[in-house]
Amino acid sequence: MRLRTVFVGAGVVAVLLGAIAVAWFSPLLSVRTIEVTGIDVVTHEDVVTALDVAEGTPLLQVDTAVAAQRVATIPRAASVRVQRVYPSTLRVTVTERQAVVFFESPEGTHSVDREGVDFAVEPPPMFTPRLVTPSPGTGDPATRAAVQVLDSLPPDLRVQVESIEASSESDIALVLTDGRVVVWGGIDRSERKAAVIGPLLTQPGQRFDVASPDLPTVR
Repeated sequence: MRLRTVFVGAGVVAVLLGAIAVAWFSPLLSVRTIEVTGIDVVTHEDVVTALDVAEGTPLLQVDTAVAAQRVATIPRAASVRVQRVYPSTLRVTVTERQAVVFFESPEGTHSVDREGVDFAVEPPPMFTPRLVTPSPGTGDPATRAAVQVLDSLPPDLRVQVESIEASSESDIALVLTDGRVVVWGGIDRSERKAAVIGPLLTQPGQRFDVASPDLPTVR
């Protein structure tokens, strides 16, 4: 009985290994379709080129993590996921970067997303605030701090921001469309500052300072 069990077990293992081998090499389970979702500005062709997976490649031979990393080199791609969909499809899901601020340079108008990444030189969407900082762009601490502050604002205040000025990551101010200035300071206690600034803006004045949110001032 024990010998029979051993033979049955060995047979099951052999069948499984055979099935894996068939799946690994079989053209029946190979890439015939590349499905791309989530794109708006990025083109299907851009994604397929970056994916660099040849038609006919067995699905099990596709390293989906490495393939996703290749597609993520597209500047506008914020995140990428690659999945095998049997029997013959690779599904690529892309989340595109969206401009939250822009800045001007000799090369043109740069779009920056909520992570502080400078991802395109193009006109920004309407009502996108201008970023003013000494060294704007990817990797700049003041840029990252500025977009974090913008992200912390209540929606009704965010739409009023015409520009965001960050001389450093601890010295940030918002210029509103009506010319009023909100002195924010650094990103510390942004939730408290966001709660304070709404009622403060109902008061007359031109300069609203919430850098110390427990002691806000209006001038």
